[in-house]
Amino acid sequence: MSLPDFAIKAEGLVKTYAATKTTPEKKALRGIDLAVPRGSMFGLLGPNGAGKSTFINILAGLCAKTGGKAAIWGVDIDEHPRAARAGLGVVPQELAADVFFTPRESLEVQAGLYGVPKGQRRTMEILDALGLGDKADAYVRQLSGGMKRRLMVAKALVHQPPVLILDEPTAGVDVELRRQLWAYVQELNAQGVTIVLTTHYLEEAQALCDTIAIVNHGEVVACEPTRQLLGRLDTKSVVITPQAPLERAPNLGGFEGKMRKDGRLAITFKTERTNIEAVLTAVRNAGVGIKDLSTEDPDLEDVFLALTYGDPNVQAPTRELA
Repeated sequence: MSLPDFAIKAEGLVKTYAATKTTPEKKALRGIDLAVPRGSMFGLLGPNGAGKSTFINILAGLCAKTGGKAAIWGVDIDEHPRAARAGLGVVPQELAADVFFTPRESLEVQAGLYGVPKGQRRTMEILDALGLGDKADAYVRQLSGGMKRRLMVAKALVHQPPVLILDEPTAGVDVELRRQLWAYVQELNAQGVTIVLTTHYLEEAQALCDTIAIVNHGEVVACEPTRQLLGRLDTKSVVITPQAPLERAPNLGGFEGKMRKDGRLAITFKTERTNIEAVLTAVRNAGVGIKDLSTEDPDLEDVFLALTYGDPNVQAPTRELA
């Protein structure tokens, strides 16, 4: 059997929550078209309430969609729901583990729920890989928050799913545990597991993901390779360290300068309209001596804020399903 081109594919996915006596009708998803390439490290980003968790819950079978289609590993979630969800491992935002079980028992129970025969279970292998081997027989209630988070990842892997969804996996995790977790996730991805990541740590998404989709108000407003997405913002910044301290940003003619807390002057300009030389000329004409300078390209946070809160400098998104 050939492998599918897409680990997850959604077409026209809609979710509408009916009105109640106290709340109006709410459209959580407004026709989501999304294709996650097999083997990718895929970022799914968006503000709170954008529809990310609803989308994940539909795939996981925790929420019934109103319309549209979705498939996991080439299997339609309506036609073959159990087979589709067997291809998916989900690490939810909430810590959900029986505090009176040990990590070993938690994984054994989870493997049993997925019908994994005892002889094929990899409980200690998974616990060791996530740095929980020495805690295998400690009660879950004795684990730190970071260890509980890693246990959630371990539970999602017991049935060896080809697709792993990580919903805010590093929330509340310290820097070292975060580093260890990402190292293991990258190793899984290198082995062929497709990773779908939601996170509010945009620098993580920028560093880890090869493709990023941004969802806002239940719609996909961008979905493309990370480098291409970063190239959407038609701006660049020149950051100048002045020879003498400045009390305020000088008048730079057609450019706007902003003083930073460290005393440097940052001038942002549109790359299609002008160039760095014109910026430097304006700085010299304003009587500012230049001690040092650097340039900064937009990062994912800039693009994210522009696409979700509006910015005329951002190129119009394309809405094509791959």
